[in-house]
Amino acid sequence: MRTCAWIAGLAVAALANSALAQSEDTKLSIELNKLETFEGGCRSFFLFRNRTDLTLSSFEMSLAILDRHGVIDRLLTIDAAPLPAVRTVLKIFEIPEITCDNIGEMILHDIAACATESNTVIDCFDVIELSSRAAAALVK
Repeated sequence: MRTCAWIAGLAVAALANSALAQSEDTKLSIELNKLETFEGGCRSFFLFRNRTDLTLSSFEMSLAILDRHGVIDRLLTIDAAPLPAVRTVLKIFEIPEITCDNIGEMILHDIAACATESNTVIDCFDVIELSSRAAAALVK
């Protein structure tokens, strides 16, 4: 019985992954839209454009924050969930104790969590497109 449930779970995950990666029009784009200095550090504004037909009830990513000299300053984990299907969402995250002009680049280090409303874990890394309108780059 457990084997059947396990196989069924794999099938659901495979369908979700294939639905997420169908075409270029079904990508999850993440844009670092702007950085804004505040008294305690740097506020980052991200636009998440979920062009898939899947609502992501869980989406957590780890970013490596590099300074202007290319040295890793810290790892920052941000929880952007939920990300509704076919919708653009603004999320704001604070990066403490660093000024925005000292941030040279943000690297997508890891995706710690990515799951659908039905709690099906999927591999979101391949369907993510990154871009930046800010002075700092956002890259894989």
